[in-house]
Amino acid sequence: MKIDFHVHVTPPDVIKDWKKIAEREDYFKLLSESPVNKFATADDVVKELESSGVDKAVTFGFAFRDMGLCRYVNDYVAEAIKKYPHKLIGYMVVTPTAPDLEKEIDRCLALGLKGVGEIFPQGQGFDIADPKEMSNLANLCIERDIPLIIHTNEPVGHYYCGKTDTTPQRASAFAQNFPDIKVIFAHWGGGLLFYELMPEIRRQSQNVYYDIAASPLLYDKNIYKAASDIKVLDKVLFGSDYPLLPMKRYLREISEAGLSQEEQALINGENARRLLGI
Repeated sequence: MKIDFHVHVTPPDVIKDWKKIAEREDYFKLLSESPVNKFATADDVVKELESSGVDKAVTFGFAFRDMGLCRYVNDYVAEAIKKYPHKLIGYMVVTPTAPDLEKEIDRCLALGLKGVGEIFPQGQGFDIADPKEMSNLANLCIERDIPLIIHTNEPVGHYYCGKTDTTPQRASAFAQNFPDIKVIFAHWGGGLLFYELMPEIRRQSQNVYYDIAASPLLYDKNIYKAASDIKVLDKVLFGSDYPLLPMKRYLREISEAGLSQEEQALINGENARRLLGI
């Protein structure tokens, strides 16, 4: 089974009116105006799954500052998983500091959504290294046994829209503060996986996973062998960041990275299947 753990969907009317929304959502404006930006509906995602030979996708809307907009895209995701129950797994987006956070999480769980994310620390105005700001969301996820996807990025290298100060240092602080939460740090955790060579980081990261979203734009394909050597391959999740890049591009890179068939299967879907309880 192949499972893409990082897929963005956008309601058609949000696509149509994105410029109006961008007027009051700075991070959405930044990413939407990027020359590499694309939007995809749930129908687009299912077509991509079928053309790429991927079985399922974890899908979510854009994580806005405005919880009203978060609720709106969460409703769209809930409708999408009803339409495509065998293809799409829905996650919810929320603002961690919102006063109605618990209500929205429980509402979305009742609608069939299975986790939280991808959330944007800098884009939504919170700090994952701050235990006070993150305690409500983290504890709600722990109590309900649901995973959380957090945007992270590397602290070095070229600039791109979405490259923020949510670096491995902050991700490590979050993992240390909340070791019981199942957390997926997007984009290889900004390189946090390399620090699992340090025994104390390995110990605090027992429930940490890394998705590979945007990997072809950031790393040489030898990163997969490096992950195998570091012995974190059982925590690496195939995630395309679709519609940013096509799913086939990742599958090709993984197949050419010198991994065994068993190692490829872990990344392509077995790790995700275990985490999702499928």
